[in-house]
Amino acid sequence: MSKIDQLFHSELQVLNIGAATFIDDLTAQAVVAVELDWKPPAGGNPELIKALDLLADRPEIDAANAKATEIIASARPVLVDIGVAGDVIPGMTKTTILHAGPPVTWERMAGPMRGAVVGALIYERLADSEQEAEKLAMSGEITFAPCHEHNAVGPMAGIISASMPVQVIENKTHGNFSYCTLNEGLGKVLRFGAFGQEVIDRLRWMADELAPALKAAVRLSGGIDLRNLIAQALHMGDECHNRNKAGTSVFIRTIAPYLAAADLPRDVLVRVLEFIHSNDHFFLNLSMPACKAALDAAHGIEHSTVVTTMARNGTDFGIRVSGCPGNTWFTGPAQYVQGLLFPGFTMDDANPDMGDSAITETGGIGGFLMGGAPAIVQFVGGTVADALGYTRKMYEITLAENTNYSVPNLNFRGAPTGIDVRKVIETGILPHINTGIAHKKPGIGQVGAGIVNPPRECFEKALFALAARQKS
Repeated sequence: MSKIDQLFHSELQVLNIGAATFIDDLTAQAVVAVELDWKPPAGGNPELIKALDLLADRPEIDAANAKATEIIASARPVLVDIGVAGDVIPGMTKTTILHAGPPVTWERMAGPMRGAVVGALIYERLADSEQEAEKLAMSGEITFAPCHEHNAVGPMAGIISASMPVQVIENKTHGNFSYCTLNEGLGKVLRFGAFGQEVIDRLRWMADELAPALKAAVRLSGGIDLRNLIAQALHMGDECHNRNKAGTSVFIRTIAPYLAAADLPRDVLVRVLEFIHSNDHFFLNLSMPACKAALDAAHGIEHSTVVTTMARNGTDFGIRVSGCPGNTWFTGPAQYVQGLLFPGFTMDDANPDMGDSAITETGGIGGFLMGGAPAIVQFVGGTVADALGYTRKMYEITLAENTNYSVPNLNFRGAPTGIDVRKVIETGILPHINTGIAHKKPGIGQVGAGIVNPPRECFEKALFALAARQKS
């Protein structure tokens, strides 16, 4: 009997690859079959597959990516000072307004970002009213630019103007700096587009009292190691994007002795500590620039396919890639966040995704480490199993594990680090970002939180650009 005859005279062991209807037919005939979960790379798109082939098995790409991920993982971001934006941020002028996400004009800005710009112009005393501020914003006299293009980051609208205090972070390993404002807290705040008098008063108090107090304490400390604080917070149930209770707590424990030693008036000391204590998100504005400092050091490595920026402005979502140097952005439409809305709000109230805070996911924490922060699901939706699943998925699109940031309930596995454009396209898995949902009208504030993914076209555009550079 020939081998082919033997095959059809023995019990078939069926492995189904492809259309699921085949296995349904076999099951209906009582044939035991196993379904292989397989999809063609890049969804079967021939142009994307061609680009992937150009970027496959390239020793120079492997070497560049190994360098990029080592730079990210070895970064040691340290809070070294509190400065004034116009004095410390490169390229900042009195008429510069930095914003979250990729470049956007006033005409295309989302409602919350426009409101925040109005508030910043009033805060800077460049305008006295909403009407004056809007007229000035439209006049062409104000320079709008992404925070990311000036070594800075900002949550939600991300607005930074010249006289705002900023935290100065130095990457001690690689010598570069990053910057971020101080977190205002929740409620009526500038980052959600509020610009009423209470918002302006709070911002001026932060500049006049909070920032000088922190500056004195930070200088007495000799610098606060943020890598160490993030590592502690991750082991205490934070993911350092939407859950910062532990991070804020360890920051207070670290800074309090130096605040006490700074010889501040007692009432000032009390107000400063009360403000930080009342704001569970205070640490977000430290975890963000910490990740920014690590990723900026890895930007501009020829041949690297590692993503160094993910950011959104409420209109567009943009990414930058290490191997496409400078301020090359690959953009697509900002998506709507899917999650839990606060009582009284619906998705009709929501603005599309906004903010630079996805720098945490780009750096391997935030939504990438939800598996180690199970309580976050009560805020963004889903289950603990979902959170673990999100983290496991992110290992499929990254190149390395950062053991400085680990997941206790995954046997202390290192954070998934180094998003690879090729892997995103090949697998079809998009980065998971957990984030807040802003109301589409300025000043109303946060209306919920949830999970969002970048638009696939950002990564498709980046892949084609990388392939074109490889051919040239």
